[in-house]
Amino acid sequence: MERLEATSQLQSRLSSLSFSSFPGVTAKQCDNTPPDRLQNTNLSESFTQSKDSMDDTKEDSGRLSEGNEEAPAELALGEGGEENSSAGSCQLSAEMKAQMPPLNPPTTWTSAAVKELKVKLRTEKDSMVTVYRGDIMTVHVPTVPEANKVCWEFATDGYDIGFGIYFDWTPVTSRSITVHISESSDDEDEEEELEGPVGNGDVEKGSKTHTNSNLSEILPVYRQDSHLSVQGGSHEFPGEGTYLLKFDNSYSLWRNKTLYYRVYYSA
Repeated sequence: MERLEATSQLQSRLSSLSFSSFPGVTAKQCDNTPPDRLQNTNLSESFTQSKDSMDDTKEDSGRLSEGNEEAPAELALGEGGEENSSAGSCQLSAEMKAQMPPLNPPTTWTSAAVKELKVKLRTEKDSMVTVYRGDIMTVHVPTVPEANKVCWEFATDGYDIGFGIYFDWTPVTSRSITVHISESSDDEDEEEELEGPVGNGDVEKGSKTHTNSNLSEILPVYRQDSHLSVQGGSHEFPGEGTYLLKFDNSYSLWRNKTLYYRVYYSA
């Protein structure tokens, strides 16, 4: 009983006490401990470390950016070198073109004597040929020292045909006139082997100029009304080489063309 009374008295005393009855404990716990805990934390150190790491990162990024600044400079030099090389090749091609003398335009004419020409050429060997649909007939005519001009005349039955003239500056190795028949696809393959992309050209609008360094265009390929009138012309030799007279039926899908033609020299 005495112990119970003593315990109850102690509890009543403790309950009557407040936070202000323990000034030392309150000051130590509230005033000293939190600042100590905040000061003992590594926030300032981590901030310093993070700042140092940020500075290191900036230095590293600066070094990387300096390295990257050098890389585009090298790339620019490389691009400039490529441009210079391509410019040099273009200049070389231009010099090769400049060595060729300019070609004079051909002299052309027409005649209504279609029947007379056909009657005459029917009796001559290899002067009447058939140019099949989709084909191109090229007549190779080399220059000769005995003449200074090449002449041509041609006509067709019923329908027109494309015609154009080119000059090959390659030195002449044979004096004979030859005929080459090819399909339009064959000509495309040959043109791909030239020094640049060359289109077949639209016979309705005229062919495009060839980019072969040895080949010059005298007359682009156009459809000629050779079934209505005789198509003739001549051209003076610009120098040693070979004329290419093209009779183009590549645009025709269904019709073969009967061609009457003759090629001869003139002094």
